[in-house]
Order: sequence, then C-alpha cells, then structure tokens
Amino acid sequence: MGSRSFHGPKPCYSDDDDLEDGLLPCKQQKIVHGNKSIMIPNRALLSGFAYCMSSCSMILINKYVLSGYDFSAGISLMLYQNIVSVMLVSSLSKLGIISTEPLTWRLIRIWLPVNIIFVGMLATSIFSLKYINVAMVTVLKNIANVMTAIGETYLFEKHHGIKVWAALLLMIVSAISGGATDLSFHAVGYSWQIINCFLTASYSLTLRRVMDVANEATKSGTLNEFSMVLLNNVLSLPFGIILTLAFNEVDYLLKTPLLRMPTFWLVITLSGFLGLAISFTSMWFLHQTGATTYSLVGSLNKIPLSIAGILLFKVPTSMENMLSILFGLLAGVFFAKAKMKG
Repeated sequence: MGSRSFHGPKPCYSDDDDLEDGLLPCKQQKIVHGNKSIMIPNRALLSGFAYCMSSCSMILINKYVLSGYDFSAGISLMLYQNIVSVMLVSSLSKLGIISTEPLTWRLIRIWLPVNIIFVGMLATSIFSLKYINVAMVTVLKNIANVMTAIGETYLFEKHHGIKVWAALLLMIVSAISGGATDLSFHAVGYSWQIINCFLTASYSLTLRRVMDVANEATKSGTLNEFSMVLLNNVLSLPFGIILTLAFNEVDYLLKTPLLRMPTFWLVITLSGFLGLAISFTSMWFLHQTGATTYSLVGSLNKIPLSIAGILLFKVPTSMENMLSILFGLLAGVFFAKAKMKG
C-alpha cells in the first residue's frame, strides 16, 4: 500500500503499495519495527484475510456496477463513493471513535496538487474497468511499479538492485503479451489503464514531496491516515461534480432506470463502505505484521482476484492469455520479494 536512499522526505509506505484508495499507512509503519508480527498469529491472519476480502471485493463490485448493470456514469459512481466515505469518516470522528485533523485552508492548498492526481487516478480506474476484465487490469497495474521505479531513479536518485529491474522487465513483457493475447482487447480501456498507471506513479512520487510540508500544517504535527482519507475525499467532491457535468453524466442519470432500483443503490452504497473498509483493514493488517508482509500479501492477493474476475464475469480467454496473466502476477510477487531484500 525498507530503507531508502533519496533526497527529500522519507516515504511512509513500501514500493509495492496499491494506492488506488489513496491510503498511506504512515503511523502504523512507525509503530512496527522489522517484519515480525507484534501481535498473536491468529489476529495477523484475521487482519490479512479482512484486508484481502475488502480489497478484492472493492474491485469486483466496481466491475459489477459498471459492466453487470451497464452503468455508464463512472464519475458519478466515484463521486457517490467519495460522499459515503466523507460521511462515514466525519461521523466516526464526531463520535470520538477516530481523530482527524481540522481541514484548514493552508492544509488544503498544500494537498490540492496531490488531490488532483488522486481524482484522475480514481476516474481513470473506473473508466478502464468499464472496458477491461479484472485479470488484465491487475496485470496492467504492474506498469505503475515500472513508472514509479523510473521516477525514483531520476527524481530521488534511488538505486534499485538487478533483481528489481529484472522483475520490472518481466512486468512489461507480461503486460505486452497479455494485451496481445487478450480476446476482449479494447483500445479505449487499455488507454485509460495506461493513463491510470501514469497517475498512480505520479501520485506516489508527488506525495513523497508533499507529506512533510502537510505535516507541518497540522496542529498535531502528523497527518494521520483518517485525516488523509477525509482530506482526499472532501477535496474530490468539487472535482467530481465538475467532471460529472463535463462528461454530461447528468442527462444519463436523469434518464437511467437504475436509480429507481433499490438494489442498485444498495450495491453502490456497499462499494462506498468497501472503500473505507480497505483503509481500516490495511492499517490493521500492517499493524499486526509489517510493511514487507503487507506488500507481499498485496501482490499475492492479485492472483485469486484475477481468477475470480475471469470466473464471475465469464471472460472469454485463451491458454496464451491465461499464461500471460499468470506470468504477470508472478512477476509482481517476484518484485515484492526483491524489494524486501533490496
């Protein structure tokens, strides 16, 4: 969601984190020392299972809304999920269950560039899921790791080991071969996913420069995870509204019969809850284990997710495409293990 050598603020997450939910478990990473579990094993297992379930469920339910219901207002779906997250975090904060930083204008000005990238990252992810099957999305997401590694090398002067670069090369090969053998190849969907990878890498690289400055703008001196979730989602609301109008989704929303279906509202509300569930479970899992275990499980998690995506949505595929997908997923695991040792 190891030690580093680059100029600028120290990152608060591992290289293989999936930043789709905008969560960075900084505080917990400061608490955990090493990679050994600091809690009893069954709690680590339970937290890992909860994290995997919420992460997989979020992607699958988004795919179900966009493809199963044939919902053509992806920005509106993102906007509704942001609203649900803001309401949940705000309610928990007012009840005293969690603590969040006041959203001052100084903090908003500092965080705004990161949030613009965050909104683009969420929007392009939604657009790509509309056209690409879940398995290929998980493989193509590996390209973000390649872009991030290149960005670290040039921006932060970080040097990666030969095994890391070998894993990144395998990711590129798997993405190309996967696209070439994809029976349901869709150029528009692949274009959105490539843009999403670029924004995901930009988000992680930009965040490293902004984090320390943002911490200085808080009263407590630390921008915790819930504050980041609240900040990202609150600032996303006006951008979501603007994009909804720009993509002319209002007319579609007024005409579609889906909004008159209680079951549809139940499903999209559940997707909003799952978005926040990823935040909770990822922090819980990291606290129970460590950053490297968290990173490795995140990579392993893509394997059952890809299989589930193919089976649940009855994706037409071939043996060549299946081998390309498996090759890409294993390259992701190899990358995570190389980062642990690097």
